[in-house]
Amino acid sequence: MSDNGTMKNEDIFARVIRAGRRTYFFDVRSTKADDYYLTITESKKFTNDDGSFFYKKHKIYLYKEDFENFQNALNEAINFIVNEKGEEVISERHQPNFSSEKESSELEESASTTNQKFTNLSFEDI
Repeated sequence: MSDNGTMKNEDIFARVIRAGRRTYFFDVRSTKADDYYLTITESKKFTNDDGSFFYKKHKIYLYKEDFENFQNALNEAINFIVNEKGEEVISERHQPNFSSEKESSELEESASTTNQKFTNLSFEDI
């Protein structure tokens, strides 16, 4: 306990999963009765217009009496997704060359639009 009589809530076990702009934290903590519970935190990084960044966090507190139901529902949902769509990620964003493909198509569109804008230009139009 600290000097003011409150108990500091230290992590007993912690794991971190980094996933692009998101980071997931799995932390085991202790209750006042010295039992354990789990917090799952999603932290997502956002960028302001000025280039500075900030994080939005969402937290779930999971207590032992809910572990079995939570685990069963999570496993059921994961199995449903894998059975319906397989394990392969079906998103352009998750393709290894996503940014280069996107940049290439944007450059091609830009060049095409630029060429169309100036192709029929004559000095008489000015």
